[in-house]
Amino acid sequence: MRVVSLVPSLTEAVAVSAPGVLVGATDWCSHPAALDVVRVKGTKNPDVERIVALAPDLVIANEEENREPDLTALREAGLDVLVTEVRDVPGAFRELDRVVRACGLRTRPRWLDEAEEAWLDPPRPERRLRAAVPIWRRPWMVVGRDTFAGDVLARLGVDNAYASHAERYPRVPADELCAAGLDLVVLPDEPYRFTSDDGPEAFPGLPCALVGGRHLTWYGPSLAQAPRVLGEALRAAVR
Repeated sequence: MRVVSLVPSLTEAVAVSAPGVLVGATDWCSHPAALDVVRVKGTKNPDVERIVALAPDLVIANEEENREPDLTALREAGLDVLVTEVRDVPGAFRELDRVVRACGLRTRPRWLDEAEEAWLDPPRPERRLRAAVPIWRRPWMVVGRDTFAGDVLARLGVDNAYASHAERYPRVPADELCAAGLDLVVLPDEPYRFTSDDGPEAFPGLPCALVGGRHLTWYGPSLAQAPRVLGEALRAAVR
């Protein structure tokens, strides 16, 4: 079995579950750290010719991470493309199971069972919090409706203030965010790398939780640790 993954979190899931199956991955596929496969450029601009030259049995993609024109080009080149759709935690588990089985696994990986168990009763703050989740600045953009990250936070007791917005990733100026009656601002380190010196200063008087994007937005082995790691960061921000 030869597989190319165009989704960083799914790259990690396949690499951990079926060592040796992956032959290609994007430049953004950073986990596992020692992954040694052919790089095929980015999630939004994959090198179709290089992927075809790898002669994979399967290409793994995601409807949000990857562009339809690229996926169409791969299909027209005769490749089998599996496209995932992940909008919530239960959906992540269903799609991860589908992906690992498509990669030839006959038994469910242990980490997937551990991840599902971790999300049965995740830690929550004493009261539900209302938050915004910026993912970019210049311009400011936040997590909006129908997103995996929003569902992750909701299960951890944090309601996304923009969950009912018409757009999935709306542009909202920082001054509007400050005036939105928030309890908390959640700042991940990807796709924009927010840090203690770059992000919190835009929200004076508001608690800010700096979190790892891998735990907030990735659906893969990190799901097993995400409830604990994110929960600790959220609680620490509002103490």
